[in-house]
Amino acid sequence: MAKNLVLVESPSKAKTINKYLGRSYQVESTVGHLRNLPKTKLGIDIEDGFKPNLLNIRGKGDLIKKIRKLASKASNIYIATDPDREGEAIAQDVIDILDNKTDANVYRVLFNEITKTAVKNSMQSTEKVNTNLVISQRARRVMDRIIGYKISPFLWRALIEESGNSLSAGRVQSIALRLICEREAEIDAFIQTEYWSLYAILETDKGETIKAKLYSVEGRQLKIQPKPEMTKEDWDEFLKGNFAINNADLAKEIFERIKSKEKFVISDISRKEVKRNPYPPFITSSLQAEASKQLKFRPRKTMQVAQSLYEGVDLGKDEGYVGLITYMRTDSTRLNKEILYDALNYIENKFGKEFSANEPKTFEGKKKNVQDAHEAIRPTSVVYTPERVKPHLSKEQYNLYELIWKRFIASQMQPAITETTTVEISADEFIFKSSGTVIKFNGFLSLYDEYKEDTNNDENGELLLPAGLKVDQDLKHINTDKKQHFTKPPARFSESTLIKALEANGVGRPSTYAGIMSTILDRQYVDTVGRNLAPTNLGKKVNNILVKNFPEIFEVSFTAQMEGELDLIANGEIEYEKVLNDFYGPFAIALEHVEKNIEKIKCEKCGSDMDIKIGRFGKFLACTNYPECKNIKSLKEMSQENDEPEYTGEKCPECGSKTIFRHGKFGRFIGCEKYPDCNYTKQITLGLKCPKCKEGEIVTKRTKRGRFFYGCNRYPDCDFASWTKPKAEAEEDN
Repeated sequence: MAKNLVLVESPSKAKTINKYLGRSYQVESTVGHLRNLPKTKLGIDIEDGFKPNLLNIRGKGDLIKKIRKLASKASNIYIATDPDREGEAIAQDVIDILDNKTDANVYRVLFNEITKTAVKNSMQSTEKVNTNLVISQRARRVMDRIIGYKISPFLWRALIEESGNSLSAGRVQSIALRLICEREAEIDAFIQTEYWSLYAILETDKGETIKAKLYSVEGRQLKIQPKPEMTKEDWDEFLKGNFAINNADLAKEIFERIKSKEKFVISDISRKEVKRNPYPPFITSSLQAEASKQLKFRPRKTMQVAQSLYEGVDLGKDEGYVGLITYMRTDSTRLNKEILYDALNYIENKFGKEFSANEPKTFEGKKKNVQDAHEAIRPTSVVYTPERVKPHLSKEQYNLYELIWKRFIASQMQPAITETTTVEISADEFIFKSSGTVIKFNGFLSLYDEYKEDTNNDENGELLLPAGLKVDQDLKHINTDKKQHFTKPPARFSESTLIKALEANGVGRPSTYAGIMSTILDRQYVDTVGRNLAPTNLGKKVNNILVKNFPEIFEVSFTAQMEGELDLIANGEIEYEKVLNDFYGPFAIALEHVEKNIEKIKCEKCGSDMDIKIGRFGKFLACTNYPECKNIKSLKEMSQENDEPEYTGEKCPECGSKTIFRHGKFGRFIGCEKYPDCNYTKQITLGLKCPKCKEGEIVTKRTKRGRFFYGCNRYPDCDFASWTKPKAEAEEDN
């Protein structure tokens, strides 16, 4: 009997699915995309409805032959590529390469989770390829290709001295770069404001201590000066209803006045009960953000580990390969109600009935523009607790799975209940306040709480208050304290906060966030400083050129609008050609204007324009009067050393001076600006362990010819080197 052929994207997924379907099915992998736009030319017919010229990917010829051969012998073909736009496009690629090569019945199958029950149910619920999703993916790819192909050469010419780098412009990556650069500009323009906090240290008749902060003076609330550059008129207006302690002399005067006070009385006590609801289950962006904060995972690493949990993990001879989580590329918080009842039972047995929600909690309708094709990211079964599967998982798999597990289970728990008590204390013209919060019921906090990143807030946290305090109660003044503060600039984006900002602005989609982060770092437009993202000088130059010359194209709202129109294509609500025309119209006008005004590089031999060409050894300048003039010039010859220091925003731990980015024998690194008086250096790593020695971390290096490669920061003790990123980072952004 002829076999049924099942086609999936990855070999590891094929292994898991094959176990469930049995011998009458043969499961093969496409190993990602089979067709793509050509590498060396635009590949899009702009004049004929933006039709893409898709070609078989070089190097996949043997695989395509194998798929065609298997298809010719099959009775039924099930295309089970990933359940998203990229997966749908790959499914269409399969149909295109099989055209007239098989008589088999062809079905589309969606696996939102890879468990025995889910796989068998999906095989019984086949459908057709969703052409709207395919068209939406094609539109995104065409849009991105046009921008990259048309603008990248312009960047090479505009930044001729930087052309040793792989300069490129991307529709979404450039918005991410813009946000980072604009935040850096805010930081650079920030002016510190001094302010002071004053405290009264008080004691009850039982000897209990209360630390109360000055809240108002003569009825005017204590505030921080909003703008250090305020005019006298603005300052006088501000002080009409407020009081600011913005210098040491005033702080000392108020401090002495408080010290002289003897009578402190509780004038008011207020209590507020707050119900804190559990977080929704993870979607792609929130998983990447939380894994970045809690586990220090780069977004690409998060997706690579999540992919392995989705595709299947070997749980031993009794169970074999099992998919532990649902599909990890989603922006929907929808949940399958069947598993919710299992979760409620688990909570009741583990924590007690009072911790379990009264009924399953759903989270539909919480976000706009959601693609609701599949569920939120959750465990495939509550049977597979983190403790049960831990022996079969790597450390990284376990940590991420535990995070997903806890977030999902906590979403079905009761809210936490807290009570905040605020005590107001009067001393003549001064009013002080002290607050304390207690948890009356832990609820979901018994299992899970989001990790809070450091902020720039200097204010003290809430304090514990004595019990039994009453209005009109006298307090004994035992001490006075004051503390100087300075306002801090906005914090740089971390990878997690940048993902949140992109999502909040409607830029990017679940499949793109990891790729965005990798691209801006790989292109050396951005560096990681600690856990934060700082634009390099090159990144700032690229951003300035793009924003100056293409203000409408690389603008947040325009990019978000394009994302929205791509979603409308996916929903069948708008035509492909209209969306591309909406995009290409303003883009072509801007490009034509820029091309007319950009300064041309002249050939010193014949006076014609020089243009940038791409050859087997990279980019070079060639005379446009070829073949009459065969003058060519290496871009390296024209490069100029940039002596402008590039500060990291951090202090040297050895001498306290500023640290800057430097270039050395083994690539880019961080050093002290006082070199050679201070020899402090620090390598810039990718946050990825060396696959060879398991001790060092991977850094980007450059050969003498300017080619980038990846090596261990423990060199020469470890000699690991690779032209491509280590496998732990290798993941296609489907």
